[in-house]
Amino acid sequence: MNSIASKIKEIRKSKGFSQEELAEKASVNLRTIQRIENGENQPRGTTLQLIASVLGLSVEDLNAETKPSDWHFLIKQTNQFILLLFVNFILIGILGFLTLDSNANVNSLVGAVLLSTLIPLFIVYLSLQMSDLERMLKFGFGYISYMIILVFLHGLPIGFTTGLIPCALISLFFLYFGSKLLKNKNNAK
Repeated sequence: MNSIASKIKEIRKSKGFSQEELAEKASVNLRTIQRIENGENQPRGTTLQLIASVLGLSVEDLNAETKPSDWHFLIKQTNQFILLLFVNFILIGILGFLTLDSNANVNSLVGAVLLSTLIPLFIVYLSLQMSDLERMLKFGFGYISYMIILVFLHGLPIGFTTGLIPCALISLFFLYFGSKLLKNKNNAK
């Protein structure tokens, strides 16, 4: 139910009007009031003015409640962006530590390959409702940017010999195709 519909319903009940009484006083069809309160229709123009005048409100008062939801949406999107940025920094930090560190040996490269496989599969498992491309762009943005920066700063051969580029490509592969792998595994059972 949208905010205008819930506000109309709440004020109508607080003033003691039934839907029939509100429809009669506002010169609006009863079915229109029912559809508005059920969220099937959005009142506009004359209908909104007639209902607002019967309830003793202005049209601006009825529309005022929709603005905080825009604010909440903006806060939610900002928080999601900060969380994704944080997750991407952690992922590239782990991968960089295991591959680019001067003390990196075969054991750390094996660990990097394992984590490049398991972490993206875990992310895929938790985000199966996302599309493959959306998941790869949201969680793989750090890998992509890290590979680009590495190529510009140190060159492509260093990226491959340290194992960073292969591990990042493995992660991106599993972020994109992981849902198909998990679905095939579930279908086999």
